[in-house]
Amino acid sequence: MKIREIKELLNIEPITCSDKQDVDIKYAFASDLMSDVLALVNNDVVLITGLINIQTIRTAEMKDIKCIIFVRGKVPDENVIELAKQNDICILCTKQIMFNTCGLLYSSGLQGAEINK
Repeated sequence: MKIREIKELLNIEPITCSDKQDVDIKYAFASDLMSDVLALVNNDVVLITGLINIQTIRTAEMKDIKCIIFVRGKVPDENVIELAKQNDICILCTKQIMFNTCGLLYSSGLQGAEINK
């Protein structure tokens, strides 16, 4: 699924990386625990979270995550946005809760992330 399709499905505008709309995303992973993201996630995922701090961007950077969806109407501050821009990470924000966001993406064909073991 392309970032453009995710944006349209969730009816949201990107905060960063409006030029990355054709990046292909294969899987989704939802968590507010960045330790789980570090321990469990492989590449090609969109991260769905309500945690809008610098640690989320640092985690995405370490795991080569190209897109983050912030849920529950949360919008990161300028420091977080700037760090995402520096790391070429696309930020999307939705008013949907995490459960609904995951359900919409799953029902449109995006699979759950393959877990590292």
